[in-house]
Amino acid sequence: MSVNDCAEIVRSGDPDRFLAAMAAPPAARGVLFPVYALNVEAARAPWVTAEPMIAEIRLQFWRDALDEIADGKDPRRHEVIEPLSEVIDAEGARLLDLAVAARRWEIAREPFAGVAPLRGHLWDLAGGLMWAAARALGAKDEDAVRGTGYAGGLAGWLVAVPELTARGLAPLPDDSDAGIRALAEEGLDHLRPVSRPARPAALAAWEAAPVLKAARRRPALVREGGLVRAPFARRARLIRMALL
Repeated sequence: MSVNDCAEIVRSGDPDRFLAAMAAPPAARGVLFPVYALNVEAARAPWVTAEPMIAEIRLQFWRDALDEIADGKDPRRHEVIEPLSEVIDAEGARLLDLAVAARRWEIAREPFAGVAPLRGHLWDLAGGLMWAAARALGAKDEDAVRGTGYAGGLAGWLVAVPELTARGLAPLPDDSDAGIRALAEEGLDHLRPVSRPARPAALAAWEAAPVLKAARRRPALVREGGLVRAPFARRARLIRMALL
């Protein structure tokens, strides 16, 4: 069981984060791939069954494994858990537990009761995931990293609105033009430079700025599924950010 197994999970389940990790220095990939693989596995849990109780049990498996890491116990034998236990500490496990727990929203499938619950959901999920990865790489600038992760998560959320809606979810508490513009503006306000150790993790938000700017300029693109940019433009931006 190795980082290569985790990389394959990310490649098949989260192509954008796979590309971001591959654009990072090789030494950082050993941290990024186990963290991102856990996220892929947790993201699958709410959708492998229509039975909420079974989905909760699947999520609980990952939460129990993270609790074991946090408590310093020997990790359970698993292609993701073993490599992950080698790169995160107790605090990292607790951060990832919050990110996994956020997936319960997809099981409950209840609308957000306002912008604040949506913000909290993405802060724990995308912001917490990026901070857990960056912290494992030696970063100390939590506010900047979490903010960047939140912005990246919000951008991905807005791109996914049509798909989430088709799955029976209510992803936006206010899908009016004004509501979408306000969300996009807030996301852009959270984007900021991060420290050098955090940069490999921050590459996961490489599309945040152009996507959020497009949503702010033309909110209808969110509802129409028109935020996805051309592959060439997306990869060119990732390469530029990795080089810089």
